[in-house]
Amino acid sequence: MKGLGVSPGIGIGKAFVIDKKSMNIERKHVVDTDAEIMRLRNALEVSRNQLNEIYEKTLAELGEKEAQIFKSHEMMLEDDTFSSDVEVRIKNEKINAEFAINETSNTYIKLFENMEDEYLKERADDVRDVMTRVLKILTGEKGTDYSSIEENSIVIAKDLTPSDTAQIDKKKVAAMITETGGKTSHAAIIARIMGIPTVVGLDNITGKIRGNDLIVCDGKSGKVLINPNQKQLKYYMQKKEKEEEVGIALKKQIGLPTVTKDGFEVSLSGNIGTPRDVDMVLENDAEGIGLFRSEFIFMNRELQPTEDEQFEEYKEVLVKMGSKPVIIRTLDIGGDKNVPYIDIPKEMNPFLGYRAIRLCLGNVDVFKIQLRAILRASVYGNVKIMFPMISTMKELKDAKKILNEAKNELKKENIPFKNDIEIGIMIEIPSAAIISDMLAREVDFFSIGTNDLIQYTLAVDRMNSKLSHLYSQYHPALLRLIKNIIENGHKEGIWVGMCGEAAGDPKLIPIFLGMGLDEFSMNSPSILESRYIIRGLKKKEMEQVAENTLNMENAVEVEDYLSCLFADESDNYLKRCKIRSRNNE
Repeated sequence: MKGLGVSPGIGIGKAFVIDKKSMNIERKHVVDTDAEIMRLRNALEVSRNQLNEIYEKTLAELGEKEAQIFKSHEMMLEDDTFSSDVEVRIKNEKINAEFAINETSNTYIKLFENMEDEYLKERADDVRDVMTRVLKILTGEKGTDYSSIEENSIVIAKDLTPSDTAQIDKKKVAAMITETGGKTSHAAIIARIMGIPTVVGLDNITGKIRGNDLIVCDGKSGKVLINPNQKQLKYYMQKKEKEEEVGIALKKQIGLPTVTKDGFEVSLSGNIGTPRDVDMVLENDAEGIGLFRSEFIFMNRELQPTEDEQFEEYKEVLVKMGSKPVIIRTLDIGGDKNVPYIDIPKEMNPFLGYRAIRLCLGNVDVFKIQLRAILRASVYGNVKIMFPMISTMKELKDAKKILNEAKNELKKENIPFKNDIEIGIMIEIPSAAIISDMLAREVDFFSIGTNDLIQYTLAVDRMNSKLSHLYSQYHPALLRLIKNIIENGHKEGIWVGMCGEAAGDPKLIPIFLGMGLDEFSMNSPSILESRYIIRGLKKKEMEQVAENTLNMENAVEVEDYLSCLFADESDNYLKRCKIRSRNNE
């Protein structure tokens, strides 16, 4: 079976299947609504106490960063808007607390699930986990018993919530497999931190695997084998040993420069959403932050964050990073990310509509407050400002004009800031890529946002499962566009980076290296592997490999060619490469 590998490594062991029963929450009429509200408040208080105990346990076992998720869960329970919504339902509709909290939380869950951004989409699991805890307290239902997990177990579950992972003895877990989840789900994050191989997205896996089945889980490829034969078992045991050797080698990359064998040096940076993500960036020895998604500061709140609130968030990141560069992307909401305090009209196609820089230019007061906060924080580190979704020269010039207005305001108020901050733009729209030679004269750097650039270039909705075979970062048209952007940037003397998913793809890193990409920004766990790859290559040789891909006919051909050159060479892989590759191995 094949799912999505979210934490690399090979796990071999007996299956421990977690069969969670779905809760049936019925609507019941209540007469004494005040007593029902008191019952709700008591359940919320018990939940907070439980979460605090789990926080302390996780803090002792894994550290502050991993424990912080339970503090954020406590904050959900303390959110006045949420608890008020539930109490109003109980009072007005005269319904039981279980049904009221279930209906209210489902509204929040659907809001997150309908978002395009993977990180935000998977926060639905956090809301679901917190509300399940409260519901179990209200109903008196007991949770899953994890005490019977044996050494070297493969945990199989529909999903694994933060509460689940906190109770599991991770020293006994060889791998984890779930039906739901993605790369930024809590289970995936914990798995990567603990080095537990994990595969998600396997439909009905709990119905296909029985307890004590022998399981092989490949957390890199996403492959799962149920009761493998001796030949398969031997192959994966050898592969596990080899990967463990590579893991040791990756740790040795810490402190080394990211430079090719023939002396071409690049920068490896991390992507973050909140100040809490900085620790992992530093642990993986990133040379900077190539994308700080500032919209997370604006999400999950009823009122716009004040200038001071934003300033403190940016300052925290800059202080932690010291002299290392931090690129803050200005507010990128709209599309799948809406907030209640900004009027965003409903659109037929929101991803081609009023979002990102377009929304900021239409809400100058919101935009300027953010720019003032970034400027004020600039004295605490090496900050760079990046405007998202630029499609025209006018948008860029208008954004720079508002930035200059913010600077002038701060000067008049005698508030210190750095005046020589580098200004850049995300190249994620084909129109910007085509006129990148002109845009390069107005900025200090480009950062290529491959996620949107792919869907806009190929006219493919990346959330449409029926079109997933067309959405590919290996498409020759996309690679030609990227090469053109890099060349245009370099002609005008600016550096060019990349902050989309493709930047951390082991098969594409050599191609972008050959094209002359200056900075690769990716999820933190990919940084050391990327450095290992880059230090083993020669840029001059990669220039020819990159040129070869530009002349191929389709994405499948490109991916197979790159797999043949750079991926693990299993017999099947090589056979497939020999058949499909039009270039010599």
